[in-house]
Amino acid sequence: MSNPIQVGLVGLGRAGDGMHRSTLLSRPDKYTIAAVCDIIEERINAYAEQYGSRTYTKIEDLVKDPDIELVIIATRSCDHYAHAKLALEAGKDVVMEKPYCISAEQARELAVLGNKPAGPHLYIHHNRRFEYGFEKAMEVIDSGKLGHVYEIKLTRNSYHRRNDWQTISEFGGGQLLNWGPHIVDHSLQFCGGDYVNMYSNIQQVAAAGDCEDHIKIVFTGVNGRIVDMEISGGVAQSTPEYMIYGSRGSMVSDGNQFHVKYLDPNVQLPKIEADPNTPGTGASFGNTEVLTWVEEDIPISTDLCGGTIRYWDHMYETIREGKAFPVNLAEALKVIEVIDKVKSGTIYAGK
Repeated sequence: MSNPIQVGLVGLGRAGDGMHRSTLLSRPDKYTIAAVCDIIEERINAYAEQYGSRTYTKIEDLVKDPDIELVIIATRSCDHYAHAKLALEAGKDVVMEKPYCISAEQARELAVLGNKPAGPHLYIHHNRRFEYGFEKAMEVIDSGKLGHVYEIKLTRNSYHRRNDWQTISEFGGGQLLNWGPHIVDHSLQFCGGDYVNMYSNIQQVAAAGDCEDHIKIVFTGVNGRIVDMEISGGVAQSTPEYMIYGSRGSMVSDGNQFHVKYLDPNVQLPKIEADPNTPGTGASFGNTEVLTWVEEDIPISTDLCGGTIRYWDHMYETIREGKAFPVNLAEALKVIEVIDKVKSGTIYAGK
């Protein structure tokens, strides 16, 4: 017998209505949109008519609803901290849409409120941890077929003259707080969970407003790996989402598939030693051995029902069955601390 979690959805804009609504409705055995909250009454009235949801125009009223178990915060980025705090103080479990907060100070305060053994609990919507491309990259790296993976480049680039509220710092705009949480999270996972050095540069290239739309961050991970991440709204040609370099091969992704090239593990490589002698007449440079390569294409599934949406399957198992959630709060806090450090740098206007 199903026991769906009673959800209160706060914010019915692009994230709340555009993403969370369809996700929750696709799992009626796990979730019920019991109540909604938005300052635009037309939006909440539509939910009442279609799904029988209770409606509120103030989050202060929704969090008092005794039947609500889980509050999803999908309001503007600048409101995440205040809205999540209200819900946690009301004793509700909370899923917060990224960004976690717009500052590390706010995030650390919520981490205390939402990390108590008896609850309530705070979860950050790092759903792209379950993205098929990221999972496949980790799988191939862990398989060892590429040898020692010493550098990874990952990008999310496009060209977009964006002009909505997410270009305005007052509202928590900028790519650091938009795509940033996902790709910084991926980068830290590739780094082994933390880093020892970081270089960053942020610029405003094509978007309106006063925020960055081009980000470059280069980490040296605790595992010694270089992770070079880039997010841009100012790149006019497509770039590989992943370029992964290993001592025995490499892997490149175009978003639809990985092309992998690696040394045949069944062919024993002879030991080589550096030759200090001056090459004779007609000698070539380097080693003349013929290497045996294996090349393969690995498709990346586009099945959304089994991709990032799996976040919500894990959430159900955590709340109803007591399983540990795969994205812990300490990892999410580390992401916003990185973003906070990068935000403190100068924004170079390239327009």
